[in-house]
Amino acid sequence: MANLPNVVILGDYECALRRYSDWSKVDQLCKLQIYQHPLEGEALYQSAKDADVVILVRDRTPLDAALIARLPKLKLLMFTGKRNSTLDVAALKARGIPIACTPGGPSKDSTAELTWALILGASKNLLHQNTLMQSGGWRDELSVLPMLSGERLGLIGLGAIGSAVAKVGIAFGMEVVVWSPNMTAERAAAQNVRSVSLNELLKTSKVVSLHLVAGPSTKGLIGAEQLALMRPDALLVNTARSALINMADLQEALKRGRPAQAALDVFETEPLPKEDSLRNNPTLLLTPHLGFVAEPIFKAFSEGITSTLEAWFTQQTIPYPFEA
Repeated sequence: MANLPNVVILGDYECALRRYSDWSKVDQLCKLQIYQHPLEGEALYQSAKDADVVILVRDRTPLDAALIARLPKLKLLMFTGKRNSTLDVAALKARGIPIACTPGGPSKDSTAELTWALILGASKNLLHQNTLMQSGGWRDELSVLPMLSGERLGLIGLGAIGSAVAKVGIAFGMEVVVWSPNMTAERAAAQNVRSVSLNELLKTSKVVSLHLVAGPSTKGLIGAEQLALMRPDALLVNTARSALINMADLQEALKRGRPAQAALDVFETEPLPKEDSLRNNPTLLLTPHLGFVAEPIFKAFSEGITSTLEAWFTQQTIPYPFEA
């Protein structure tokens, strides 16, 4: 074992990777260390400093140029899924370090499912209803619930996830409208929805759900000005990226009652700190970034990692090279 290469996997918070593929050959080819808790600063460096291969689960562990420069033994960088927003690809390329990824699995489908779990859970006040039943109660004044049928669903983004969310909204009898920076009436009509301005979407939608990729042009897209346009009975849902919303503005807007509620699966810092004020806001329904946390997805991640490591250590072509 002394001369075997070192492989470090960072961010397996669910302790899932070992469960979903056969690691027996990998265990013979390398010394493997899997970290199942968040690491940063010097602790992160110490975990990776002797690694020949570093593998990142999603974009949970930032790997910037400064840290990459401190990893002289690094020969291969890999991440799960098809995209990583916290990786300095240029720094790796400058050193000629190849980058691999894995299949993403049905992550778009699972995120669409979670979006609707949040919409239904928040709009039907399910947490309160469950607490009421567990405490021996029955219906109360909070049990007179709104319906989604006949209401407007506003989607900010109409990619694969937004389109899947739209289909369910239509099935529920909602009017679905959409906006994105490059939306056209023709694209919207192809999904049986209607394109409107962002202001109209915010002003008129009972539910607003975000489905854009976060980038320089969309960071902070939803701030105080946009939140103030929303209906006082509206629900804002974000299963995309936290950077799309100015979170300080959202907390202030919720205090003012416009929108009435928000349901969030993504956060600026993950895991969300225990003392974060978001945890104690009764107008928020929160889930711990579950959009992609599903068995078929982690199976794709796990099998992608093992097949890549087996190929790499036997001098075969890696199956899933990343092309920036």
